[in-house]
Amino acid sequence: MVAPGTRPFGRLDGRRAFVSGGAQGIGAAIVRGFAEAGAHVVIGDLDFARASALAGEVGAVAARVDVGNTDMVLAIMTQHGPFDIVVNNAGVDQHAFFTDTTPEDWTRLLAVNLVSAFACTHAALPAMQAAAFGRIINITSEAARLGSKGGAVYSAAKGGVIAFTKSIARENARFGITANAIAPGPIRTPMLEAAVEKGGDKILRAMTDATLLRRLGEPEEIAAAVLFLASDQAAYITGETIGVSGGMGVGG
Repeated sequence: MVAPGTRPFGRLDGRRAFVSGGAQGIGAAIVRGFAEAGAHVVIGDLDFARASALAGEVGAVAARVDVGNTDMVLAIMTQHGPFDIVVNNAGVDQHAFFTDTTPEDWTRLLAVNLVSAFACTHAALPAMQAAAFGRIINITSEAARLGSKGGAVYSAAKGGVIAFTKSIARENARFGITANAIAPGPIRTPMLEAAVEKGGDKILRAMTDATLLRRLGEPEEIAAAVLFLASDQAAYITGETIGVSGGMGVGG
């Protein structure tokens, strides 16, 4: 049974959604899921050509944006908003031991993985508060909860995303706005492929062996969780971090 005043399960008809880093990988799967559910989607990505191709495919809008540039984020989201749903998905990793990284690396990784979530959320919240509705969905990582050998700065940034999500949930519940995070495990994406290319089959085996299901996840499996959290049926869920990781970190 669908509660009065809510859309059918999984439908987002009439909602406006912004997806950062939406041109490929998990972001592209989220964009496709939102479009299929009836939402009007804006794809924010530095790779404008790829974002435009996807936008043409699903009937979305592409916007070139460097999510590490807070002024550009504000300008793009003001131009295309207001938004009912914001998915902070943009991410980048480096795969290097911490002693081999530099302060410039830290700045870049924090800007893309954490500060971009600040910027997109900050730009969207005033309109959400005025409308008494909003969904903030942040893509973190199981590395935030488990740590990552060769990914210390990435893990720290994604850990910050979890703390940020909880704080935004606390501050905005009174406005009818929810904020949740999804923590993927090893997902078949260009980012993972880059790690495997650098580390070889040994890295791939380690990633799959770390999950109970002994396989990589697919971007569509993350998108399904995002679609649920964006829906009316998830209205009583906020401040949570949901693992979609094949049981990574559970043991077995």
